[in-house]
Amino acid sequence: MSASPTNSPAVTPRSLPANRQLKRARPNVGGRPLSLPRLLETLDTDALRGVLRSICDRHPSLADEVVQSAPRPSVASALQVLRNYQTTLQSSFPLGGNTESDYAYNRVRQPLGSLLEALSDFTPHFLPPNESQASVSLSYLDGATDIIHSLPRWSSPQNNVERDSAYDEICKAWILVIREAAKRGGGIQLQYGGWDQKLAKHNQNSGGRLQAAVNDLASSLGWMHGPDSQGFGSPGGNDLGSIREQLLSGTYGLGTPVKVGPW
Repeated sequence: MSASPTNSPAVTPRSLPANRQLKRARPNVGGRPLSLPRLLETLDTDALRGVLRSICDRHPSLADEVVQSAPRPSVASALQVLRNYQTTLQSSFPLGGNTESDYAYNRVRQPLGSLLEALSDFTPHFLPPNESQASVSLSYLDGATDIIHSLPRWSSPQNNVERDSAYDEICKAWILVIREAAKRGGGIQLQYGGWDQKLAKHNQNSGGRLQAAVNDLASSLGWMHGPDSQGFGSPGGNDLGSIREQLLSGTYGLGTPVKVGPW
């Protein structure tokens, strides 16, 4: 009952298309180094930085070209680098014991120095005249000051000298940015973002070490704020609100005696 093999339909062999070509094996297979693009694909960020730094050390003339070719660091990227140093510092503390002791200070002295060194290197990059946008400078200073707040405090006063110096330097940076911003558009950039409140909070967290910057900001905003506006003025001032609000509402000068004759 089964079909006989002799009666099975014949199988016609299929031919490959005329335009299809088989990939030929490479002759003389042997080891060889990776090409530069393939080699770079295998490197992580740290390895790539190390290679680039090594090349620049051997060929100093390439350093300027690398600086010119590299993208300009953003506030976010710079603060992330500082936070990475901050994380390393926190993880270096010995387990248990007094974290404010001289022993703890000696254990974390190296990562603390690395963080402070990075902070002193990044800060000038975001200051005028290298940085022309006051909003960018202020955003960086806001984040950098928060990092200084997180620096450990030590029982021995001499161990706090570095922390105090960091506050002094960041205070000078705030003053520089505030004064430069005040020169442009009457300091209009200082009116937005709540910088007066942010700086006042930083001053409170620093124990008053940023008071000079607070005073400079108050002086810069004085022409646009009334005496009692946001605590900048002295008691007993008028209650008409800020000069800016008076100008916008058309009430500026109301109730002021009008002088006639020579000034």
